[in-house]
Amino acid sequence: MADRVDFGIFVPQLAFEYADILQRARLCEELGYTSFWLFDHLYGPELPETPSFEGWTLATALLAHTERLRVGHLVMCNTFRHPALLGKMATTLDAISGGRLDLGIGSGSYEPEHERVGIPWGSFAERSEMLGEALEIITQMFSSELTTFDGKHYQLRDFPNLPRPVQQPRPPIHVGGVGERRTLPLVARYADVWNVPTYALGEIEHKRDVLLAECDRIGRDPATIRTSEEAVLVIAPDDASLGDALAKAERRFGSPGFGLHEGGYIGTSPAIVDRIGERIELGITSFVFFCFDRASEATLRLFADEVMPNFA
Repeated sequence: MADRVDFGIFVPQLAFEYADILQRARLCEELGYTSFWLFDHLYGPELPETPSFEGWTLATALLAHTERLRVGHLVMCNTFRHPALLGKMATTLDAISGGRLDLGIGSGSYEPEHERVGIPWGSFAERSEMLGEALEIITQMFSSELTTFDGKHYQLRDFPNLPRPVQQPRPPIHVGGVGERRTLPLVARYADVWNVPTYALGEIEHKRDVLLAECDRIGRDPATIRTSEEAVLVIAPDDASLGDALAKAERRFGSPGFGLHEGGYIGTSPAIVDRIGERIELGITSFVFFCFDRASEATLRLFADEVMPNFA
């Protein structure tokens, strides 16, 4: 698994027409990117007046209008959907897309959208407990025709899941986050991919050691878990244009949560190639980028032409 390096593009579906998002997805497929990622929010955090497409519906449309591109969310909010429903949705979409779904899931990250629609938020401990039960249910649904589960938050009895997913042994499950007490134990137990979010890029070596220790504790081979990194990409064709690109990135991704200066990829193509190589040495094999200019054609082509061939 560690020998495979792939690249994805994260396009938060804010203030776009559908045609614009589809054009970017199709271009990513044409240029050889592996994956295309969306967010799962009821509206853009802190941007309730900005148009935003619902994530699952949009992913379904994109998969229906592409042929090879993988599509997923970083990450689905577990509190929005009962896990039996989400497992059925994921199995269905995996089947109709020919096995191109990546299932990212987390405990929830934005309380105000819950308050606006009356979805219980609860404590982080409660949401993490719910996420653990949901992951158990979904993994059972992917592997078994019938699922029975008796938990604190969810109960299923002989719940059928047919037809089966196309991907075997299952559609890849991505779990994002770095919490040592609750999140990393869930990564160790359930994830096929550990997604390191932008806010934690400066801590990845320590967090990886914690994950390795948890895998050892439960007897899981850590080599069966890929590591993906979510980061801001600021790439320019030459040094003269890099300043303008970085200024644009500062306006869009300058808040601490995006880790632009702690873990962003900033520079011309050779510098980006070198940085990716350094991160591969840390065990990262999947890279998901927020582009500084919202994934313009010029940026997607520059990265695909001058960076990706170095890792083919």
